[in-house]
Amino acid sequence: MNFDLTDEQEMMRETFARFLDDNSTPARVRAAQDTGGFDAEMWAGLAELGAFAMRVPEEADGMGLGLFDAGLLMEEAGRTLASGPLAEALVATRLLGLLGGQSELLESAVSGEKVVTIAMQDVAEFPSQWVAGGLVADAVVARKGDDVVLVTVPADARVAEANLASTPIAELDLGALETTVLGSGTDALATFASGIEEWKLLITLALSGLSRQALTMAAEYAGERKAFGVFIGTFQALSHPMADLICEIDSAKFLAWKAMRSIADGEAAAGAQISLAAWYAAGAAGRTVRHAVQTFGGIGLTTEHDIHLYNLRAKAWPLIAGDPEDWLAEAGRRLYAGEAASLPDAGEVPVEFDLGEDARAIQREIHEFFAKNVTDEQREKFHFSWEGHNPVIHKQLVQANLAYLQLPKDVGGRGLDPYAVTAARDAFEEEGWNNPVANVAQMVALIMYRFGTDELKQEVLSKVMSGDAICSLGYSEPGCGSDVFAAQCKATQQDDGSWLIDGTKMWTSGANLTDYVLMLCRTDPDAPKHKGLTMFIVPLKAEGVTVQAVHTFMDERTNVTFYDNVRIPDTWRLGAINGGGRTMAASLELEHGGGFAKVQRAMLESAVELCGDIPVAGGGKLIDTAKAQTRLARTYANVLASEMIAYRANWTQVHGKGNGAYGPMAKMFSSELFITDSRDLLDLTAPYSLSKRKGAADHVNLAYRHAHGTTIYGGTSQVHRSMIAEKGLGLPRSRN
Repeated sequence: MNFDLTDEQEMMRETFARFLDDNSTPARVRAAQDTGGFDAEMWAGLAELGAFAMRVPEEADGMGLGLFDAGLLMEEAGRTLASGPLAEALVATRLLGLLGGQSELLESAVSGEKVVTIAMQDVAEFPSQWVAGGLVADAVVARKGDDVVLVTVPADARVAEANLASTPIAELDLGALETTVLGSGTDALATFASGIEEWKLLITLALSGLSRQALTMAAEYAGERKAFGVFIGTFQALSHPMADLICEIDSAKFLAWKAMRSIADGEAAAGAQISLAAWYAAGAAGRTVRHAVQTFGGIGLTTEHDIHLYNLRAKAWPLIAGDPEDWLAEAGRRLYAGEAASLPDAGEVPVEFDLGEDARAIQREIHEFFAKNVTDEQREKFHFSWEGHNPVIHKQLVQANLAYLQLPKDVGGRGLDPYAVTAARDAFEEEGWNNPVANVAQMVALIMYRFGTDELKQEVLSKVMSGDAICSLGYSEPGCGSDVFAAQCKATQQDDGSWLIDGTKMWTSGANLTDYVLMLCRTDPDAPKHKGLTMFIVPLKAEGVTVQAVHTFMDERTNVTFYDNVRIPDTWRLGAINGGGRTMAASLELEHGGGFAKVQRAMLESAVELCGDIPVAGGGKLIDTAKAQTRLARTYANVLASEMIAYRANWTQVHGKGNGAYGPMAKMFSSELFITDSRDLLDLTAPYSLSKRKGAADHVNLAYRHAHGTTIYGGTSQVHRSMIAEKGLGLPRSRN
């Protein structure tokens, strides 16, 4: 897996970034608006850097660089609001090089002397249409029926007209202008169509750069501006939407990267992924600039402030092709109706989302285990929660070294890297086996190994590692929820050194099945709440422990557990007295930025199956309708987004790329998408989805109910949004 640029690409990106920082400043952007939205000097400078030759084939005297390279330029152009039809010109020069016959014009376009752009619609059907850069274009490459043509645009045909962002768009009567046929027939039309697909990816990355810069400006302002005596960045009404938006912005970029990777790998879904990337980026940009303006308040509405430039360009750039929702519908047809797409040549793509051979090996091992050891009768009782626990299968997984995959080898685990762990989770999901027992056991075992006494390791850790005992977590309490450091369940040390545990723990999932609970207890009521806590292992079969069931509408059981003078020896304490926070942190190394992509994908597959079964009026099935295809495509995009965000978290941890709250991003973002999509797919497949009938309907039904818990347990979305805002965007702390 790789999310890094090559050294050459990083140098190229920095070169373009420096140039645009100097030559596409806000002052230059404003000046260009006053002269038709085109900065001729900047354009010439980009030409000198080779921008317009990047995608021209080498046989046409171009640089022959990949689509990814051009995307790096577009991201910087978006960040700096470059004034001119850059994405369109990159595509047009490539088309001229591919189709041939216009070497003189191509040379002029590459040198920046002339501007060549593209038309989005068939001139035979729409002779008069809006063209990006039409106000300054010397020529337009377009489709006209069965031909690809070059339309020469004289100066008197370019009529300036006020528009949303003062960009150099113009409505041109292309049908009335001189045309030259560049190519005819299937191959020529496919070449032109591939250019339109390339434009979608380039505009996606431009919008990603624009959005990231707009959000950065808003976050910086929120950390400087005070209202009511505090920085406005401490207001969660401002910071939490920013946390959502940074996930969306990164997802749009990664969707474009994924589409390029899919093109290079020959994946069938590449065409749909292109459409989804453009749709996703347009929506994310619109939402980002809207919130940025809101953050700046009244000043953001003024033409004196730069943020309004980002707001208007966010809409102006993609809308030249029409309604972005059309791309979502197009993706639906490509995914579920067999519509073909003509794809551009991606060239070299440095990013890689393959989890690797070790990951595939562990998946094969897991599938072989279930095929050999698990019966259909056992599968019938599988469930995503603790209620699906099967002690026989768990013991067999332990013996096969397939239970404690994340746990380091020195503790007795498999010691897999994050990529293989992610792959293993996917394989377990495919088998229908969710494993909270093993996941919690790994965490508890690691803490016992690092902080436990020899006696505790012998009496408890050995049993956990052999699969003969399982553990629960005792963090949350009725009065503190996700704020685990506010725990009030107390542990009082006795004269003989032993401890008495008194209090209540909430959401002690599995306590009705487990042997031990890892508990965070208050041992010094007078100390600050983060410092007066200690960690213990407490036997759940001990005298004084009461387990009371709490049932959820997710078909799972959790528990409230009561502790009344439960005595444990001091040897069952973990770490220093009042050092519970540091002890608990030892488990964080097992966090690999998981998220819920695997359950989102399973839900989508069931929804597709169900749509294939549901009849519609007039004949056919629901899957044949544009409505279903569009909404399934939206969920598909969100599944990919969740995967990419989680992969980034994996990759940054493996390669030590720093902590930008990537793990919380993966968990929060995927759980929120899961709940949104589960609700929508429940609606789409109604009333069949109301049934708990075995099969796809039951799965969609359960997914809707399951999704609600994912935004709460493991840390609520609100807590994670605060972490993302603080670590990912540098906003001031919004939690006491």
